[in-house]
Amino acid sequence: MIEYLSINGLGVIGDAAVELDPGFTVVTGETGAGKTMVVTALNLLLGARADAGAVRHGASRATVEAGFLLDAGHAAVGIASDAGAVLDEEAPDRGPGTDADAVPEPDDGAPAGDSGYVALVVTRSVGAAGSSGRSRASAGGRGVPVALLGELGEHLVAVHGQTDQLRLKSPAAQRHALDSFAGPELAETLTAYQRDFEAWRRAAAELEEITSTEQDRAREAENLQRSLEEIDDAAVREGEDEEVRALIQRLENVEELRAASLGAHTHLAGGDAADAVEIPSAEALIEAARQSLLQAPGQDDELTGLSQRLAEVGILLADASADLAGYAARLDDDAASDLDSAQSRLAELTRLMRLYGPELSDVLRWAETHRPRLEALQGDSGRIEELTAEVTRLEQRVLAGATELTRLRTAGAATLSGLVSDELHALSMPDATFHATVTAGGQPGPHGADEVQLLLQPHAGAEPRPLGKGASGGELSRVMLALEVVLAATDPVPTFVFDEVDAGVGGEAAVQIGRRLARLARHVQVIVVTHLPQVAAFADRHLKVTKNSDSSAGFTTSDVAALEGEERVGELARMLAGRADSGSARDHARELLEASHA
Repeated sequence: MIEYLSINGLGVIGDAAVELDPGFTVVTGETGAGKTMVVTALNLLLGARADAGAVRHGASRATVEAGFLLDAGHAAVGIASDAGAVLDEEAPDRGPGTDADAVPEPDDGAPAGDSGYVALVVTRSVGAAGSSGRSRASAGGRGVPVALLGELGEHLVAVHGQTDQLRLKSPAAQRHALDSFAGPELAETLTAYQRDFEAWRRAAAELEEITSTEQDRAREAENLQRSLEEIDDAAVREGEDEEVRALIQRLENVEELRAASLGAHTHLAGGDAADAVEIPSAEALIEAARQSLLQAPGQDDELTGLSQRLAEVGILLADASADLAGYAARLDDDAASDLDSAQSRLAELTRLMRLYGPELSDVLRWAETHRPRLEALQGDSGRIEELTAEVTRLEQRVLAGATELTRLRTAGAATLSGLVSDELHALSMPDATFHATVTAGGQPGPHGADEVQLLLQPHAGAEPRPLGKGASGGELSRVMLALEVVLAATDPVPTFVFDEVDAGVGGEAAVQIGRRLARLARHVQVIVVTHLPQVAAFADRHLKVTKNSDSSAGFTTSDVAALEGEERVGELARMLAGRADSGSARDHARELLEASHA
């Protein structure tokens, strides 16, 4: 709902701020007082094109602001949040004129605190003609494009008037309204249909992909098969390339390595040197030194410790000598290996890493990743048969679901047509007939195979025409009122604004309009600009636009004020008889108020 509306410098309104009822708010006033400025202000907040000529004379800018109270799960909340708007938590005030249904209970998963409601402030300002100021908009204190206000407005307010765009004008919106009205059985059928339709679409797309790219998939499978066989035949081990490089390095330097290891072994183990002189082993020399220490007289602790250390050195030298001998022996074994074979293996590993690497671990990972793809490609023939059967089965379910949707929509359309037509007859359109039509036979889509249209037949013998064509502004407002009253419980927009809904009617028809506006306000917020006291009497809040002319200043000012008690009686008397102080008119006004709220 709209909690309040503030207008500054727009048309004849200098500065006005009013609170709106969550139920039925009516705006009245003398002709030319500026009642339509309220609708103009709301249209600006909904993203309508800015008119610099609407800025009040002498003002540099016109500014309008509205505070919306929204369920935290409302679509407009998500749109505003995505744009960076700041939303305040707020508890709702149901007000005296609304049923419990008018302010819905919060969703269980609402993220905005215990109340489940948030407050969103929207502003729009327009620069005067000739000024450099551009139109500006904000939502939740954050500057936003004007187009975003239009997007918010689609979910927040429906304005019905001669110059306003028609709600439910798109085929999708009309289909959604009919589906919502048709009830839970259609909703369940549509949910099942959409599940089958999506499965059918996916299966058909996969079948199309497989059959249309069969040759490409066969070539892909052949290439994958060849690559995986190549990796498998190579029996690659992670880190093998480093092992092969180390082997090649040893084979290429085997003579130098053998000479170095044998020379070191000779010095440690002893033997004949190059000049045939016997060389004692290092181990023997260490042992001789240890024996010298052992032959020292007495038991000197320090020498004993040194003797033990020499014994340990001797063991280490013996181990090193044995390791050198083993290393030289392995060099002899490696030398028996084929250097060409090792170099060939490294070349093979390098080629695989270039194709599937850059490391051997990447080669192994590539094989592991692509093996399932090969299995899928090799199973194409079986998959084609499986998908063909699946597509046929799902297509039959989709067609059956579309047929059932057509049946339910047709039944719902007949009921909707009758109810709206009855409402039109009570709204002083006795010859008008409303038609909700369902045309089947199209290609199945996400919502079935039906085309839904909402049509108006203004009188017998005339051709039914789409809403908004062939009807005056007042008639169209009444058509939309009748439709909204019927749809209110199933497809509500939070706020409805009606301008000229009572054009060309009076008497009992005006009473019926007021009664239906009050009925609509049980479910949603309703704001009506009217000149009929029979309509105004049904409102929960009465706003009056008062014109104040200042001939010396050369311009007119209008104020907006809420009326209660005798002030409201006086306004209704003025609307009835042209005089607020007429005793009979005031009595009639009280009678209207009592009857409308009985």
